[in-house]
Amino acid sequence: MRKIAMAVTALSLAVGTGLAVAPSATAAATPCPSGAVCIRETNGSILSKNIFYSYGAHNLSNVTGYRVVVNNQTGGAGFRECRGYDGTNCSPVYRNTGEYEPIDYTPINSIVLVK
Repeated sequence: MRKIAMAVTALSLAVGTGLAVAPSATAAATPCPSGAVCIRETNGSILSKNIFYSYGAHNLSNVTGYRVVVNNQTGGAGFRECRGYDGTNCSPVYRNTGEYEPIDYTPINSIVLVK
């Protein structure tokens, strides 16, 4: 009987700890500032180095794995994802505002903001 009581207590503590520690996806998401394009980290946060305001090419550093891009620019401005540095070998322009589906950023080396 004692073994069962200890197992139930251990299970209760494990479940309780898991619920208290695990944040929801919404709580972990950091908002992208107005007028910017942002690349989210895998945990939902946004590093200051991955917030872009100015038009033109921005080279990326250590941005790998599946990432979500948020276009929060105004006036119909868009962005392009590029395999080369300095805005070369790029995708078409994406102009919709909001979050985009996650894509693998491992081969992406720059992002270009366009009017």
